[in-house]
Amino acid sequence: MSKARAGEGTVVIVPTYNERESLPKTIRRLRAAVPEAHVLVVDDGSPDGTGQIAEDLASELGAMDVLHRAGKAGLGSAYVAGFGWALERGFSVAVEMDADGSHQPEQLPAILEALEVRGADLAIGSRWVPGGSVENWPRHREVLSRGANTYTRLALGMTVRDATAGFRAYRADLLGKLDLGTVASQGYCFQVDLTWRAVRAGGVVVEVPITFVERAEGHSKMSRAIIAEALWRVTAWGAAHRAGQVRGIFRR
Repeated sequence: MSKARAGEGTVVIVPTYNERESLPKTIRRLRAAVPEAHVLVVDDGSPDGTGQIAEDLASELGAMDVLHRAGKAGLGSAYVAGFGWALERGFSVAVEMDADGSHQPEQLPAILEALEVRGADLAIGSRWVPGGSVENWPRHREVLSRGANTYTRLALGMTVRDATAGFRAYRADLLGKLDLGTVASQGYCFQVDLTWRAVRAGGVVVEVPITFVERAEGHSKMSRAIIAEALWRVTAWGAAHRAGQVRGIFRR
């Protein structure tokens, strides 16, 4: 396995659970699109052998590490572990990217460019800004995603149009301000949680239009439990935010 050197620039964190079919293609595309980036696969004990496939890819391609975890602990937990790994090794940028091909590695340079050229602390690959789109999504998934993001904007008072998006890049300086040890959210709610923390920390958030492609292999991890978690957490955060605004008015 290739070992990361301290102080390197960008690490792309790819969480996996039963992604043996899609992972090799995704990693090879990523290596071609951003050859200078390091890759960290965070595998949650995939029973289909994804972890070993990742190890084999690391040996073949280099500039890649694999973080093995004992079992399926959730998307949010996987990314928090990956962020901790990256910060300990001095990476300046940490990227979130799915292994299933829905996030196109060829669009990552544009996301990274937003950090360098547009001064972003968090650059989000967005489906719901002008120029963004989705492919092969059933209508109900699009309605759910658009509705969830509209509700999030209204509840939290954010201007971000795709807070649930999972293709994104953070500056390490921002991640260090987000108190990652207190993150308990999982699923797609994790993305809202981190976006909300970034906004409250004063981070500059920029959305970059991307085309999101529905996975061709494997199965979506969306579930009713994930939707329910996002709904109640966003509602709770929004209520606390509005209560804080009201208290601020009465203190004036």
